[in-house]
Amino acid sequence: MKILAVALLSMFALAAQAQADYPSKPVRLITPFNAGGAIDIYSRLLAEPLGKRLGQNVIVEPIAGANTISGTQQLVRAAPDGYTFMITTMSTAVNNRFRESKTPYDPDKDLLPITQLSFGAVLFVAPASAPYSDVKGFIDWAKAQSRTVTFGSWGIGSWGHLAGLILARDHGLRLEHVPYKGDVPALTDVQNGQLDTTFASPTSAKPRIAGGGVKALGMTGPQRSGAMPELATFSEQGVKNVDLAIWVGAYAPAGTPKPIVERLQRELRAVMALPEVRERMIAQGQTPIGNTPDEAAAAQRSDVQKWGELIKGFGLKIQ
Repeated sequence: MKILAVALLSMFALAAQAQADYPSKPVRLITPFNAGGAIDIYSRLLAEPLGKRLGQNVIVEPIAGANTISGTQQLVRAAPDGYTFMITTMSTAVNNRFRESKTPYDPDKDLLPITQLSFGAVLFVAPASAPYSDVKGFIDWAKAQSRTVTFGSWGIGSWGHLAGLILARDHGLRLEHVPYKGDVPALTDVQNGQLDTTFASPTSAKPRIAGGGVKALGMTGPQRSGAMPELATFSEQGVKNVDLAIWVGAYAPAGTPKPIVERLQRELRAVMALPEVRERMIAQGQTPIGNTPDEAAAAQRSDVQKWGELIKGFGLKIQ
């Protein structure tokens, strides 16, 4: 018994020392979206100053596919030692549980919330040549078409998908959803005339808007965004029920020691408080949050109920 007790004490001492020395090597940051997309850009904005605060490089690794499942699987399989974490949208922990027939991870058991980083809205975008310039104009145009009108999003059951379904339901439109692996390829198809409209992040859409390839019709969310304060929301244009915002969060593998999770949360919050980072986040349409792991978990539970009702109501499921 004495030998076992000594062994256990030694093991705990080594674990405590490892946490005290954390991090002693580079940290891997998974983004389960395409390279060059909004979350990839977002993550790289945080990675460099976070690395400086941690004293180690933070290496961003985009792993796109299967509505964020491909990248999330890599996180879940990683050692729970703080050297792998993930930045993703709420879809990973909230939407996927309703829209997938079966996910290879349990969002409540396998994903450990670090913090909700920020929340933001998305743009509704059309080709620059479209004969309308706002959401109501699009609705009138879509009603007059003899064909089905297409709209894109970054995946089945995503907020962009749900927003399009709400438009179709509330205004009697014939809309066909076209899912993409990210908002960048959808924007390309809108610009090239292969897709009528799409929902996209301000980060991805603004360069194309500035270049004259696409134009923004409206902004989802309860209020105007700092990314494009001149752009009216759906509600301001008299189009209701498209006012939900989406959040971006950081997650660690389940079992990651609490002191390490709390350290990551503190450092991420400190990074977001840097004036240059905060300004760029706001310019990307994001409002910083930085709450605690417990607060992030509680907010996630609330959104599971809210978004679950929407997704179930539309009967969305990937077989």
